[in-house]
Amino acid sequence: MIEHFDVLVVGAGLSGIGAGVHLLNSCKGKTFAVLEAREAIGGTWDLFRYPGIRSDSDMYTLGYPFKPWLDAKAIADGPAILDYIRETAVEYGVDKRIRYSQRLVKAAWDSLGGCWTVTVEKGGAREIINYTCNFLFMCVGYYDYAQGYLPEFSGVANFGGTLVHPQFWPDHLDYRGKQVVVIGSGATAMTLVPQMAKDAGLVTMLQRSPTFVVSRPAKDKIADWLREHLPMKLAYAMVRWKNVLQSIYYYRLARKYPVQVKAGLVKLVSDALGPNYDVTTHFTPRYNPWDQRICLVPDSDLFEAIKSGKADVVTDTIDHFVEDGIQLSSGAKLPADIVVTATGLKMQLMSGITVEVDGQKIDFSKSFSYKGMMYSNVPNLASSFGYTNASWTLKCDLTCGYVCRLVNYMAAHGMDECRPVADLETLEESPFLDFTSGYVQRARDEMPKQGAAAPWKVYQNYVMDLIALKFGKVDDGTMKFSKRRMLQAAE
Repeated sequence: MIEHFDVLVVGAGLSGIGAGVHLLNSCKGKTFAVLEAREAIGGTWDLFRYPGIRSDSDMYTLGYPFKPWLDAKAIADGPAILDYIRETAVEYGVDKRIRYSQRLVKAAWDSLGGCWTVTVEKGGAREIINYTCNFLFMCVGYYDYAQGYLPEFSGVANFGGTLVHPQFWPDHLDYRGKQVVVIGSGATAMTLVPQMAKDAGLVTMLQRSPTFVVSRPAKDKIADWLREHLPMKLAYAMVRWKNVLQSIYYYRLARKYPVQVKAGLVKLVSDALGPNYDVTTHFTPRYNPWDQRICLVPDSDLFEAIKSGKADVVTDTIDHFVEDGIQLSSGAKLPADIVVTATGLKMQLMSGITVEVDGQKIDFSKSFSYKGMMYSNVPNLASSFGYTNASWTLKCDLTCGYVCRLVNYMAAHGMDECRPVADLETLEESPFLDFTSGYVQRARDEMPKQGAAAPWKVYQNYVMDLIALKFGKVDDGTMKFSKRRMLQAAE
């Protein structure tokens, strides 16, 4: 007999655990389970184990609104974040709803039955299990867990040292006293370089082009003061809103005055590294602020590592690998015992599962995103997708709340199906993410589109989404509701 749930949540990471808490608190009486492909809670924060892994957002916004972040550090390390997620799961009882080692491979919607049939591979033997559910909530992030992005480097087979991708960090990599080259200039590279520099001989960050970098204190003094003088939940809420509004302000400032903001960001780096450092070459990007995500370095750790002589930055391109390092296009050679390819993620929508609606396979690249979480003409399915210009959890939490509103609305009105309906021929089309980052551009043709106006436009603005998702109408004219028996009668 196939087991049935009102809601199936896929993924037991930051988003999936949050979804479970929302369902327990807001959809009382509804049955649900959380399917997790791996054998542990935590998602990204359990998978990634590279040195120094940490958040690149403050924990007052990356944390859940219902569970205050109590650690002293606002910019937290990976193990602390993982403990926080696990603690939340246990505290709210979501851990009891998780089915581990169950990887979703297919989901098929039947309009007459008013439900999804999902096919799961269980364990290493890949035993096939089927479930049914009324609503499918995908909380699996936006990248391929099985592989990261690795460019084709010429001559890499000739390299005699160790080659490592951060997504699959070996347990016992000894880099003490070694020459290390980290390829990349994103958040992962910015994290790895100062951490590895503590023990390595020299760590070189090799980048094709510079990235915007901002230093921020690891501790939030205002948060510490508020927690000292106010009740814990009130202090947490105030700091959360302070940081939300602050991030919106700086983002809008950067978009309105890109030249001035760019000059200001570069000057901050110049002040940190001193007048003799070549900031123009190594820390002055060719693009405007927030065309790509700005990298955060806590307590200037990257700059301190550079000033100490334990780390450096080389801006160049790779010609080919040699036995003892990397030959650059400029003619210079970087000696290396270890090369870390912090070259990015491979984006993948909904873990690459096959989705069918009434026997027709869905091509999500031809669909439009509804409120940044559902897909045109696809019923009873939502994805949790965070912000690019703010903390991931802010949007995910709003999405969880909205899914609960949908589920409750259908139950209250005797409806079985909710489907955002779009005329795909008339909607104005633009990319789902307006970002120039390599990982976004590589996946551009595989991602859904967005329109020019709500509810098909992804605004990347917490306040606008809060108003629309928490207080806006569920039955907004675009979302169409129907009853299963009405569909049967029509047949």
